[in-house]
Amino acid sequence: MNPVRLPAQLYRQFDADPARAVPGEGYGGWHTVEAELAPRHTALVVMHAWDSGQPHEFPGWRRAVEYTPRADQILREVFPPLLAAVRRSPLPVFHVVGGDHDYWSHLPGYQQTALLVREVPAPPLALRDPVLERMQQLRSEQGTPGKHNATDVAAGFARLDFAPPARPTGAEGIAKDGAQLAALCRAHGINHLVYAGFALNWCLLMSPGGMVDMARHGCLCSTIPEATTAVENAATAREQREKQQALWRVALEFGFVFALDDFVGALTRISP
Repeated sequence: MNPVRLPAQLYRQFDADPARAVPGEGYGGWHTVEAELAPRHTALVVMHAWDSGQPHEFPGWRRAVEYTPRADQILREVFPPLLAAVRRSPLPVFHVVGGDHDYWSHLPGYQQTALLVREVPAPPLALRDPVLERMQQLRSEQGTPGKHNATDVAAGFARLDFAPPARPTGAEGIAKDGAQLAALCRAHGINHLVYAGFALNWCLLMSPGGMVDMARHGCLCSTIPEATTAVENAATAREQREKQQALWRVALEFGFVFALDDFVGALTRISP
């Protein structure tokens, strides 16, 4: 299959201008480049696209995770056409799961992945002492999720599952960490992962199987802005500035930023 070309966004992190009061303000900023996708070596990764229940079910979880309404809208409006387009194309879909509640091991896509790589026992945790316990409790109560929300968060994670629009079909590969996702990549000849899911500046970057993991395995890691959102705070939520910062980080360190229409359009032009 021939490579297909499509527009992509990169951030021109040069040249700082020493003559300016703030040298970094000389950077070129966002610009469009012509990128290539190699269909035989590219996969869509759907990560942590969870069913978080109805708003009335776990209100404390939604108080602690403000992006849930945005994620729900993306799951309803973006995931169905995106996944349909990828599934019509030669690109495989991989799913990265997470959480302590096992909602994946019965599926054929995970059972096949488990055959590819030997499960390595987790390394022992750091020594726990009373001060550590108190400091972790302090972070939980005064940082996130807040003492009054903890019960709902735990209840939500206890019944975690794929969101219906993001549920794997057939034997699509499923991985729970970077080693398993890397094994899927090796088995399918994949070196470019395009991430969708939640949340861009948290799980998609830092969780097992996220971009930090996969960059260490030599993969290019890109994203589609319309297919993700970010963890925001009170100062950034209105304009979703943390999402913009995370897109900058992806473009600078990991891969490319593809607009949804450009990515889907490129899939329709793939030829033998």
